[in-house]
Amino acid sequence: MTISARNGISASIDPIPPAWDPAAILARQRERESSARTYARTLPIVPVRANGATVVGADGRSYLDCLSGAGTLALGHNHPDVVQAITAALSRGAPLHTLDLATPEKDAFTEELRACLPPGLGSDVKLHFCGPSGADAVEAAIKLAQTATGNQTMLAFTGGYHGMTAGALAVTGNVAVKNPLPATASVVRLPFPHPYRCPFGVGSTPGRAAGPDGAELSIRYIERLLDDPLGGVTDPAGLIVEVVQGEGGVVAAPDGWLRALREITRRRGIPLILDEVQTGVGRTGRFWAAQHSGITPDILVMSKAIGGGLPMAVIAYRAELDVWTPGAHTGTFRGNQLAMVAGRATLRRVRQDGLDERAARLGSRLLAGLEDLARDRPQVGNVRGRGLMLGAELVDPTMEADAVGAHPADPRLAALVRAECLRRGLIIELGGRHGAVIRLLPPLIIGEEEIERVLAILADATDAAVRRLTADAAGRPTT
Repeated sequence: MTISARNGISASIDPIPPAWDPAAILARQRERESSARTYARTLPIVPVRANGATVVGADGRSYLDCLSGAGTLALGHNHPDVVQAITAALSRGAPLHTLDLATPEKDAFTEELRACLPPGLGSDVKLHFCGPSGADAVEAAIKLAQTATGNQTMLAFTGGYHGMTAGALAVTGNVAVKNPLPATASVVRLPFPHPYRCPFGVGSTPGRAAGPDGAELSIRYIERLLDDPLGGVTDPAGLIVEVVQGEGGVVAAPDGWLRALREITRRRGIPLILDEVQTGVGRTGRFWAAQHSGITPDILVMSKAIGGGLPMAVIAYRAELDVWTPGAHTGTFRGNQLAMVAGRATLRRVRQDGLDERAARLGSRLLAGLEDLARDRPQVGNVRGRGLMLGAELVDPTMEADAVGAHPADPRLAALVRAECLRRGLIIELGGRHGAVIRLLPPLIIGEEEIERVLAILADATDAAVRRLTADAAGRPTT
């Protein structure tokens, strides 16, 4: 049965006969593109058609897409609303490139985006259109906070990911990509609460869970550090945080912790920057992930889904921070008109159809399925996340657990599970420390039957990967 993607289930795609040689295309990519390429290394497919949550490769195989452009495709591939909006703009000869000039398309997008923003930002909220990537929006947010406060030091968190440009990388936690490069900014790193790998090493005790204890210690540490005249922290320009760490391993910030963080920054006059590049537009079960905790940032960073699958990045901020002079942050491609019409269609569909609430419901089913999977498989150390942004951390249960009860991460097993999933027609990616966390970011329109298929493939792929590791350790062929 084929059901419209608009109604929440991906329309089916008839497999197509291979018209290209995927092996040759992949070989040319390896030859021509840089060593910095990522997804192409671990997902060796050549997509040629897509609809909803389904991707068809040049080899004629169909894949269920639980990556969704790293969370970009809120409505899945080629949603009819998005296709119609783009087609209509092209048909009427709308300009495609306008720098930051006003256009009807931009005006309509701005109206829709303002209608979706957290109301606490105020009716006079300001928007700034950035370059096409989330990293550039982070750069803009940092520069705005520094300009408004006159301070330079940024506060950021362990496990955080904010992009790969200089300022964004400075507040990112990934050490491996930073080590070869010179330091570019003054950044103070703060402990992000983690339910499985607590930065304070707090173990579980009767009546007290490790996660909340770590969150409480984090808040106490931050308060004392900022108020310590010998703590070494110069006056902060801003504090940047992800409500759910994505690349960091799908780690959701506790709601109470976020509320306490908002109070700390408010009392000290520190602009709070929320990076909702990956969590925004319904992904976590609310339109903005911050709405779970009820907090409102001073600066909201947006990209990915707001462009409807096309490149766009925006920051929204309180009007009193708007102290920039003309040209203080620019970018040639901040006037992507097709992204604006696609983005408006996406925002409207998510808002009108309550796809954030649907993500919460289907996410609960997917999370419960992951918990069932983990119950019988000690290699799945922890499952977590919110809405349709979920993760499962793979571990080596034969190794000794730490004080919190967490076994060492098993990146080799995670890589095998990813490969086995792809063999079975499921696209997933990894993240977290040591790349041992399976990440699930399906489109918000994924169907219930597709959720069950994801769980079945994951279970089968995990079992196959475990068998392979066991056979390798025993020196026998894999069955």
